[in-house]
Amino acid sequence: MVAAALKISIAFVLIRTLDWYLLSWQCLDRPIVIAPIIGLILGDFRTGIIMGAGLESIFMGISAIGGSVPADAAVASVVAVAFTVLTGASMEAGLALALPIGTAMAAFAAMFTPLWGSLAPYWEKLAVADRERDLFIQTLLVSLLETAIAGAVLFVAVAYGVQGLNDFLASMPAWVMRGLGAASGMMLAVGFAILTSMIWSNEVGVFFFLGFVMVKFLNLSVVPIAVIGVVIAVTIFLIDKQIIDLKQARAALPADGSSAVGGEEDFFA
Repeated sequence: MVAAALKISIAFVLIRTLDWYLLSWQCLDRPIVIAPIIGLILGDFRTGIIMGAGLESIFMGISAIGGSVPADAAVASVVAVAFTVLTGASMEAGLALALPIGTAMAAFAAMFTPLWGSLAPYWEKLAVADRERDLFIQTLLVSLLETAIAGAVLFVAVAYGVQGLNDFLASMPAWVMRGLGAASGMMLAVGFAILTSMIWSNEVGVFFFLGFVMVKFLNLSVVPIAVIGVVIAVTIFLIDKQIIDLKQARAALPADGSSAVGGEEDFFA
C-alpha cells in the first residue's frame, strides 16, 4: 500500500503541476485522463479507463462558480481507482465513494485559502514595484506547496486509509453494498443531468430524445451513435455557414439593391 501510494501521489503532483501551472489547465487532471494513468501505474489499466469514464460522467457538470467549493475531481478519481484496484472492491463502490472523498478534499484545501489570501497585499507591492520575476517565483512556489500538501494528504489516504475503508465496508450488510451500487448509478445520472441543465435549449433538446430512442429502442452501441452525432453536427455547421455567407453577401450589396452584373447591363443598354 505504501509503495503504491507513493507512486500515485508523485504522479498526481506531477500531473497537477503540469496541468495547472505550466500548461494553464489543459484538463490533464480530469477524471477521464488521470484515472487511466493511475490504473496503469497500479497495473490495472482497464479498470482505470472504465472508472475514468464513469467518474467524468459524475464530475463533468461540477464547476467552481463564485465562492462555491466543488469536489476535487482529481483526488476523488485517484482515491476511487486506488481503492478499487488495491482492495479488489467493486467499481460501483469506488464510484459511490468518489464524491464524498472529493468534497472532503475540497473542504480541506479551502482551509488554506485565508493563508494564501494573506499574501496578496505583499504580492501587490511586488507588482507595483515591477518585480515581475520575484512575483512569478513566489506565486509558483506557493502553488507548488499547495499541490504538495494535496499530494501528501493523498498519500496518507491511500497508504493508511484504503484498507481500513475496505475492511469497514466488508463488515457492512449486503444491502449496504447494494445501496452503494445503486447510488453510483444515480450519481452518473445526476452528473449528466447537471451538465444537460447547462447546455439545454429548445434547439438541441430534440437530439437528447433522439439519442434516447437510439439506445433504448434501436439498441445501438456508443460508436454508431457517436458517428450519427458527428454527421448531424457537421451538417448543421455547414448549413449555418451557408446561411452566414448568404447574409454577408446580401449585406455587401449596394443600398439600392443593384449589383455589378446589373451595372454592366445598364452600361450596355
